[in-house]
Amino acid sequence: MKRERLMTGKLSLALWLSIIIVVFLVIVGIVIIDDYPHLGYGVIVVGAAYLAASVIYYEYMYRILTGEIAEAGQEQNEIRKTVIQEMPVAVLLTDENGNVIFYNDRFRKEFGRKSAKKNVSQMFTEIYRKLLPDEGMSRQYHVSVDEKKYCVECTSSILGLEAEQETIPEENPAVRPAGPEADQDQEAQKDMVLTFCFFDETQFVGYQEEARQTSLVAGLIYVDNYEDVIENMEEVRQSLLLAVIERNIVKYMTGLNAIVKKFEKDKFLFVFEERNMEKLVESKFSILDDVRNISMGVNGGSYIKTYESARMAMDLALGRGGDQAVVRDGETISYYGGKTQKVEKSTRVKARVKAHAMREIMLTHDKVFVMGHKNPDADCIGAALGIYRLARTLGKKAYIVMDKDCPAIEPIVNGIFTGSRTEDDQVFVTNEEAKSLQDNHSMLVVVDVNIPGMTECPELMRQMKTVAVLDHHRQTSDTIRNTVVSYVEPYASSACEMVAEILQYMPDKIRLLPIEADALYSGILIDTDNFVLKAGVRTFEAAAYLRRAGADVTRVRKMFREDMDHFRIRASIVNRAELFLDVFAISTLDGRNIVGPIVSGAKAANSMLGVQGVRASFVLTQLEEGIYISARSIDDVNVQIIMEKFGGGGHLTMAAAMLKDITLNEAVLSLKEILNAMSEAGDI
Repeated sequence: MKRERLMTGKLSLALWLSIIIVVFLVIVGIVIIDDYPHLGYGVIVVGAAYLAASVIYYEYMYRILTGEIAEAGQEQNEIRKTVIQEMPVAVLLTDENGNVIFYNDRFRKEFGRKSAKKNVSQMFTEIYRKLLPDEGMSRQYHVSVDEKKYCVECTSSILGLEAEQETIPEENPAVRPAGPEADQDQEAQKDMVLTFCFFDETQFVGYQEEARQTSLVAGLIYVDNYEDVIENMEEVRQSLLLAVIERNIVKYMTGLNAIVKKFEKDKFLFVFEERNMEKLVESKFSILDDVRNISMGVNGGSYIKTYESARMAMDLALGRGGDQAVVRDGETISYYGGKTQKVEKSTRVKARVKAHAMREIMLTHDKVFVMGHKNPDADCIGAALGIYRLARTLGKKAYIVMDKDCPAIEPIVNGIFTGSRTEDDQVFVTNEEAKSLQDNHSMLVVVDVNIPGMTECPELMRQMKTVAVLDHHRQTSDTIRNTVVSYVEPYASSACEMVAEILQYMPDKIRLLPIEADALYSGILIDTDNFVLKAGVRTFEAAAYLRRAGADVTRVRKMFREDMDHFRIRASIVNRAELFLDVFAISTLDGRNIVGPIVSGAKAANSMLGVQGVRASFVLTQLEEGIYISARSIDDVNVQIIMEKFGGGGHLTMAAAMLKDITLNEAVLSLKEILNAMSEAGDI
């Protein structure tokens, strides 16, 4: 088609040159006809004869050339058709829009009825019009037909469409162009053809799947609190207990065709094929009733890497409080279990070690920045003040990073500014001030949070070379990395309890100001809901230490009394609550024009737990930046795993999440869908 236009263009140019010459001769003849009549008429006649000869020559050559071009094109087309027909793979040709032009016998044999379709996207749903390659490009697809799988290589090329259209098989007349309209469409179309080659990869994919199914999975089983259990047990019964535990583990793993090896008295290593992984997940790790902690690592590459993956998953399981399974498949992490509270540790060795480590690191730095989470609460500010006082006692400059005022901690902040302090005691700095004040001799202590994105100033944390974390929330896969000290204890009631223990183990005599002691005491009081939730022996001992340090119970109680307006707001939240699935209390609050709406929502969620039959309560608060969810529960419902589905976290009985780009009604519907799905699956 293009060659024909090129040749006819050259012929037309030659004809126009002849016409120009004739016109020139005629003009010359007219000019000289008066002086030389015979010569003038002769020139005109010669010009006319030359023009006639040029027209005859043009017509003659046009017919010869177009015939040769058509014959050559037909020969090429026949050769191309023969080659494609005899190819051992299925081949399909389409135009740039995916409309079928031609397919070979192998394609018809492989796909049968599909060959009657007019467009490639109708034949194979995996191939969409928007995914077709542009001119000069190529693309690869994977399609499934019945039980076979094909790898499809698609390339684009420039060809004459009118030649290809004639090669469509007779069995597919629906795609054959006909009539003058079709000829006009051919002229308007680009001369681009897409070639699809189908390679059968069924056997190859089967081998890949078989290799994946037979790959080895490495796992670790830790018997949690083993030492605590056998401590007060008779020596004869200790061996019996260990034998029963080992028998249960071996029996459970034998059912999965696993090889189990005990490498310590309370630790086991097991290996099995990945095909049995689904059985383990479907059983929801029923062995959790006998073994307090299971962790698994999958698809880590080599067997050494899978073992290291299992070790990392085990650390994560321990950081989340135990009594659960953590499955790590590459970068994907799934959690199972975790429905019971972490047992409080009777030993204080870890707290003492962390206290000394914190002291040694602080002594090597000139400035100490303390940072909590966004919208800090009493536990956050109390823990921050405890670390602040520790740094000041060690003679270091210390700052608490807090970018804006928060009504939840306003009584504490006001008490700090009205207390007796020196001119050097600049307690609070904003995010920007902290980033300008920090240098190479600074360190950062993060309290009451272990997720980078939830800290007050994530940019400051990235700038700091030395970071320590002190938190009581369960860990997730997104946790602060590369810390010099990481003290995360899910059993603790609050971060203030942990800080109070650290202060007791310092060799330096720490003298807390009354407001600082009150802040630490209030953090414990609020997080335990007046020593009701997660309050253990060490919680009361920490509270007793703070009382001796100057905390006043009456003063703390007066400090956090709510006014009548907030009392009415809390009452209205409870009044609007609905009971979902007969056990979940859900209510909402528009807090955009209210001071301290998050605190009111959290208090209302706590209040609703006092209703008989309510296992968990949720208050969704509308803020300017999004929807904040406060979740509370009795200890048989883990609200942490519920809030993790919204990108949040927390404790088993107390958690929260922040949703953005969603309305309040949409958030309520999403929460109900998650609760319903988890209830049907038996996860809550």
